[in-house]
Amino acid sequence: MSFFAPILLVCLLVVPAAIAGYLWLDRRRDERVAAWAAPALLPNMTGRPPSWRRHLPVALLLAGAALLLVGFARPSTTITVKRQEATVVLVIDVSGSMAARDSLPTRLAAAKAVALRYVSALPNGYRMSVVVFSDHAAVTAPPTHDLTQVRNAIARAKTDPEGTALADAVVQAVAVGRSVKGTQAGTRPPAVIVLLSDGGQTAGRVTPQQAATKAKQAGIPVSAISLGTPDGVVLQPLKGGFTERIQVPVQPAVLQLIAKTSGGRFYQGAAGANVKQTYAELGSRVGNRRKTFEVTAAAAGGGIAFMLAGALLSGLWFRRFP
Repeated sequence: MSFFAPILLVCLLVVPAAIAGYLWLDRRRDERVAAWAAPALLPNMTGRPPSWRRHLPVALLLAGAALLLVGFARPSTTITVKRQEATVVLVIDVSGSMAARDSLPTRLAAAKAVALRYVSALPNGYRMSVVVFSDHAAVTAPPTHDLTQVRNAIARAKTDPEGTALADAVVQAVAVGRSVKGTQAGTRPPAVIVLLSDGGQTAGRVTPQQAATKAKQAGIPVSAISLGTPDGVVLQPLKGGFTERIQVPVQPAVLQLIAKTSGGRFYQGAAGANVKQTYAELGSRVGNRRKTFEVTAAAAGGGIAFMLAGALLSGLWFRRFP
């Protein structure tokens, strides 16, 4: 325990002075009684309570006074608490294949629903960011505590009939996770990437293996969630009123590679996404910090309680207050 105003602890010298004064008065009282009658006759003349009962109320009052005086010095204590710092980066595939309806109502709508589950379960103090990608990646919500901003970014996501730069998006998400500064100089809060995609890779300059390796080196695991089935189809309107039927089967192997290499987990389908597990594993990496709390109120409250107890006992036993 430490004190914000330790100089005020000198006030505690009042307590031993009060104890000495009390003992002196108690001896004086015995001397005055002896002057009126022989000590051997006193037990037959009047009842005398046990010594502990006579001294207990005063002891409680003095203990209460000591605690109050300690409170003047503003005591504090340092305890270990869990850090509330971490970053969750949601990476949502908005390429043309995410318009397929094999995950109802569409793959993108299913991805949004899972993303909102992660938002709703986000632990207090954590930041969240949103990255969307088709043939390029874009940060639509930077790391923030404002979950309304995150929900709005998810709601705005819509499919784009372009390619899929999945690995580039993972690299972008790693950069986002590394950009967050910790409360202590030179530290970075732990981060996790939640990747929602059908697994296709048709564009970009980075391979899935390179992206996964970069995430592992940064200590940011990727939890990948595959959306869709092998029978996924997208209908592409053509000129003249024709429609092109494009096969877009889900490709879980790419997502499994990224998750395994980066140290994350792979989940099959929206229903299989385990939000609690993702946050539990992230929480295990958050760590602890030392925090100082002032306990002046506790010391003052304890002092008042002791003094009231002493006064109450004195009133009950002796019909007077010390």
